[in-house]
Amino acid sequence: MDVRRATVLSGMAGLIGIMVIGVGTASAIDVTLSLEDARKSLESGRAPMEKADTPDDVKKVLQQASLATRVGADPEKDPCGASAVLRTKRYRLEAFGRQEAVESKKRKSDVRMPEEFVKKVMDMPNMEVEVQLCGDDEYFAEGAVIELNQGSKRIKPVDIGKPERGRKNEGDTPAFRSRFTALFAYEQFDPNAKSVFVINFQDGQEVRIPADFSKVK
Repeated sequence: MDVRRATVLSGMAGLIGIMVIGVGTASAIDVTLSLEDARKSLESGRAPMEKADTPDDVKKVLQQASLATRVGADPEKDPCGASAVLRTKRYRLEAFGRQEAVESKKRKSDVRMPEEFVKKVMDMPNMEVEVQLCGDDEYFAEGAVIELNQGSKRIKPVDIGKPERGRKNEGDTPAFRSRFTALFAYEQFDPNAKSVFVINFQDGQEVRIPADFSKVK
């Protein structure tokens, strides 16, 4: 493997955990993908980025993409409304597709994600959820816990990350915003169901984020 190819693969491997949202449509969260489906998802992420010629074009692509797997408030309309980004398998594949386009433009030649990386995404057992919310002090999210409610079923995450320290907001809104991530096992929830993410804080407050999984790819 030459140095240039090794550099490209290394950079792409590091993107597995990065939040980059792709675009596309699907009837519900896809837990099982064929290799053909995965390649189509890569193309769905790659195509709009290939057409983005200016920084404004790129910004528009990202803004449109950010809505694809977000549930809860739209941050463009309600900057401090609680919301969550669902990092599904298609989400991650489209993220790689977008990066393929970026790398291809830089190198002036086609760059494609290795098939072993595609298969790793296809085999991922968990969906990562990134929760974004606001509070009155920079540590308001410390100790927060989350569960996924589907009817009478209460689903706990298999892992939950430490909330980031709150960042100062501007304007007449709660003073700080923060986010944290949690992993939910695909085998434990219904990928087609209307659901609610319930976040409980140490001070006893509760935030609920409705999520219709049938509308998320």
